[in-house]
Amino acid sequence: MEIDLGKVPFTMDFHPSDNLVTAGLISGDLHLYRFNADSVRQRLLEIHAHSESCRAARFINDGQAIITGSSDRSILATDLETGSPIARLENAHEDAIFSLINLTESTIATGDDQGCIKVWDTRQRSCCNSFNAHEDYVSDMTFASDSMKLLSTSGDGTLSVCNLRSNKIQSQSEFSEEELLSVVIMKNGRKVICGSQNGTLLLYSWGFFKDCSDRFTGLSPNSIDALLKLDEDRVITGSENGLISLLGILPNRIIQPLAEHSEYPIEHLAFSHDRKFLGSISHDQVLKMWDLDDLLQNTVNAQNDQAAVSDSDSDEMDVDTKPPKSRKGAKRKNESANGAASMSKGKRKHLLVIIRNHTIQEIQHVFLPYGPGNVSSLQCSTLAISGLQPCALSELENEELTSFRE
Repeated sequence: MEIDLGKVPFTMDFHPSDNLVTAGLISGDLHLYRFNADSVRQRLLEIHAHSESCRAARFINDGQAIITGSSDRSILATDLETGSPIARLENAHEDAIFSLINLTESTIATGDDQGCIKVWDTRQRSCCNSFNAHEDYVSDMTFASDSMKLLSTSGDGTLSVCNLRSNKIQSQSEFSEEELLSVVIMKNGRKVICGSQNGTLLLYSWGFFKDCSDRFTGLSPNSIDALLKLDEDRVITGSENGLISLLGILPNRIIQPLAEHSEYPIEHLAFSHDRKFLGSISHDQVLKMWDLDDLLQNTVNAQNDQAAVSDSDSDEMDVDTKPPKSRKGAKRKNESANGAASMSKGKRKHLLVIIRNHTIQEIQHVFLPYGPGNVSSLQCSTLAISGLQPCALSELENEELTSFRE
């Protein structure tokens, strides 16, 4: 089942008890659709929710409302029945909002491009906790409700653990050489799995977050942009090349590819409320819903599982309660020669989407923080879009830009 969204989606979510799905678009629009097993679908709402990209959307209040976060730094709650705004908080963060998740019945968490995480009380409509958890964008978050721990990954290559009871950052991993893009909790809370920019899964033992205890390598050179737990032993991955795969965790094994959404990165994966459908979005402007039973029917008989290279440490439950101190040489946000911040993978990907879709206002907005700079003539010609000023884009490879232009 496919839904043509008309614009590139950055986020999606399924209703907790009904056949409804929502998507947030690069244009700032929010769409709501009804679907059923016969592929009949109906668009119920189309709202211009934000002035810039709608990067995160989740159902709240038992599905009575949708809450969204945007690169314009605002948070909006929208009534599901009427499509009317319930509440809007402008300047909710000092920087663009990148991620958002539900925590409890009345709290959510948002993460921004500068690594700040805020916890919000949706009833009081106020911020109740704030954590400067990272030095770069908060790529993903997950929540351990039994211990009230909020786990987050970041473009700075770290995994952070925020204790919502003590309002402190309880632990943080050492800096990884690669950006961490996605995170899930598995093995009945004993393992934390992080997807990375180079296609490796990093496995952390609960309570021992300073360094990973295991690495699942040999998967693909493509980044793992999305993770979705199928059960305690299997996880579904969405990669930069548009491939959706099923992996086994401890023992680490590739079970089988499940589907190919498109040739573009998978932005998000989610299950419908009854787990009949697996939803995926990518830069092809299409929301796809896959019949989960059809995808999984051959997993039992999957042959020739590929062995994964594993360099395991002890699985003992060592506990670290203090975040590591800053150290010289730690991976931090690089600065270009002219003092402008270099781009992380998340921002590069966002920028390339914008270039391909020729949204001039957003191009100017994204380029502005990086200041003036010199780029090669090939890059200038590739980016020759009306109103675009040459900026510090040395990290954008020529062939990458050319492929998006084509």
